[in-house]
Amino acid sequence: MEFEQVKKFIMNKLDKELPKNLTYHSTEHMKDVYRSAKMIAKAEGIEGEDLTLLLTAVLFHDSGFIKSRSEHERLSCELASDYLPKYGYSPEQIERIHGMIMATKIPQTPHNLLEQIICDADLDYMGRGDFFKIGHGLYEELCMYGILNNEDDWNRLQVSFLEKHTYFTKTALKIRKPKKDEYIKIVKDKLKPVN
Repeated sequence: MEFEQVKKFIMNKLDKELPKNLTYHSTEHMKDVYRSAKMIAKAEGIEGEDLTLLLTAVLFHDSGFIKSRSEHERLSCELASDYLPKYGYSPEQIERIHGMIMATKIPQTPHNLLEQIICDADLDYMGRGDFFKIGHGLYEELCMYGILNNEDDWNRLQVSFLEKHTYFTKTALKIRKPKKDEYIKIVKDKLKPVN
């Protein structure tokens, strides 16, 4: 597997082809998920081929946004299938990468530790100090798509999402869940009463 070449290729492709109006699903998000995945993987003892496959899945996990917001996970898998064979990835390795990418689809459905790590890395910010900053980017993106109209709708959506969400790995449960639980209370306090 020519991982460094794949990384350079997909980063360049995302920089050039992701819609510039994406305020959340951007190359910055992918870099953030990449850093989080490396940190969680290290804590969980993942190395070698498993680590390479995990980080490759992270690089591709939102690449489908190049084509469309809807079903972007499936489109991300298609892009991985199109390009990874050229970099020495086997059909079995690509299948594992597909599993990781599809596990990030909301609601998340991981079936093994690597899938759990990518899911936790994808939403790592929900238990970090930059929660509100990153969340605001998602709010702007959802407003742009016409999914949300105002901040109160956003706060209701966040409370619902945060309450349903669970971290999967021991690492994320330990280092991210406590802060995420604090944020649920803070966002709930912002809600306007429903008449």
